[in-house]
Amino acid sequence: MAKRIDRDDAESPELRAEVEQISTERLVFFSDAVVAIAITLLALELPLPSAPGGGPPTSATSNHDFLVSLQANADQYIAFLISFIVIAAHWRGHHRVFRYVRSVGPILRWNMLWLLFIVVTPFATRVLNEDGGFQVRFILYAAVQVLASVSFLAILWGIWRHDLLREGSPPGLVRSSAVRLGGLAVTFLLSIPLAFVTRYAYFIWFAVPFAAVAIRRLTNGLARSRP
Repeated sequence: MAKRIDRDDAESPELRAEVEQISTERLVFFSDAVVAIAITLLALELPLPSAPGGGPPTSATSNHDFLVSLQANADQYIAFLISFIVIAAHWRGHHRVFRYVRSVGPILRWNMLWLLFIVVTPFATRVLNEDGGFQVRFILYAAVQVLASVSFLAILWGIWRHDLLREGSPPGLVRSSAVRLGGLAVTFLLSIPLAFVTRYAYFIWFAVPFAAVAIRRLTNGLARSRP
């Protein structure tokens, strides 16, 4: 007969800690899987080079025709690269924080909201690649990334408010992560007015990884300079 767990055993600190650890691991695995699927969907939407007239390449298709087709689809390839970098940046921040999280109960809903915007990113990328209404398409994509950043900031706020980090976690982890996410959100927000000036406003998005590096070095420098 299986051992019956009474109320005292069920509420013991050891069992509670074990349950919280299992819940955290399950959420991390689930989040990693969702991010991997989102990145895969980005690649599935990439257009294949075509022969002159829009048909599939044949043995008669020349190298020049192949390269012309690649150039014609350059905007879609650039959008894929941008979205890959953005999703990877979101995942890296998630991985950096959640390996130190001991419980996810209070932040579960915020994590699911963050995953919603990660899943929507491939759709926003397809919309960005369509014709017409450039400003609306651009703002939609930028807004999705801003909301993804804001939802992760809500996760960080929940971690800080409920003290969900394990003992011995790096000092300033939540603060430095919040600064990086804030920089990401600001970059996309600043790009929206540029969409009304030029169709190449998305080039500012390429500054995201460089801005993240600069912000990381700045925050690390400030942390070291504190007594």
